[in-house]
Formats: sequence, structure tokens, C-alpha cells
Amino acid sequence: MKRFHVHVGVTDLDRSIAFYANLFGAEPAVVKSDYAKWMLEDPRINFAISMHEDAAKGIEHVGLQVEDQAELAEVYARLKAADGPVLEEGATTCCYAKSEKSWIADPDGVVWEAFLTEGGSTTYGGSPDLAQLASANAANGACCVPQAASAPATCC
Repeated sequence: MKRFHVHVGVTDLDRSIAFYANLFGAEPAVVKSDYAKWMLEDPRINFAISMHEDAAKGIEHVGLQVEDQAELAEVYARLKAADGPVLEEGATTCCYAKSEKSWIADPDGVVWEAFLTEGGSTTYGGSPDLAQLASANAANGACCVPQAASAPATCC
């Protein structure tokens, strides 16, 4: 079963953890010095927050997390059928997890990722070159948001 994913950039991680823990009625499943993640069942969501100086605050990207290769193939096929270039990142480390990912931007520049997480990582990870997904509507400086010339190099 797929899980909806939302990644939000925040300015004060501790304050945001307290806010979202109260909102969700649950403590985060993962807490790092610059990152926290909830894996909720009701609603079924992978909700992550991070704090990086070069990232935009607010919703950075959304996505679909899958549980196995068959679901990943299904979602990849949908990405390819959508109207826009798909960046097939493949195996990567992002947000303290090892995953296989592909990216697409909707017509208004909202970045979507499809991914299968296959394990944890001790490092936050890097950013793929998302320039080919660039949109004039994408937020400047947002983590993982494709921007032709200014994509942050150290973000997920």
C-alpha cells in the first residue's frame, strides 16, 4: 500500500517537532539534529521536516512512498505517462534513508517524488540534479525543488 509523503522545511526543529507531535498525537519515528519524520497510519503519511539554511520554508515537495518493487514500477509508469520530464535518480541517499527514486514536477512546479526506501543511513544525503524539471513557478531555494541554475547542492 502506498503512503503519501510531504516534506516541510522549518526554521526551528524543536518547536516544529512539538507542534507536529501534538497535531498528529504521536512522536516522530526518526529524529536527527536537522530532521524528523513521522510514519503515520491514520492518515497514512510519511511526514518529514528538516532545517537547512539554504532550503525554503514550508512545503518543499510531496511524493508517493511505495512498499515494494512492483508498486515502484506501477508509480514509475504513471510518472512517465504524466506530462513532464521524469528524472530517474535511481539508488540514492536522502533524508537519512537509502532509497530508489524518480522525480517529476507538475505543471505549476510542484515537485513530486516516487520512492522505495530500502534502509537507513547515517548521513542526510545529497540532491540530484533536478534542473531538467525546472519550472518558473518553483519556489526559489526549496529543498529538492528543481531550479535551472540555483538548486542547492547539499539538500535531499
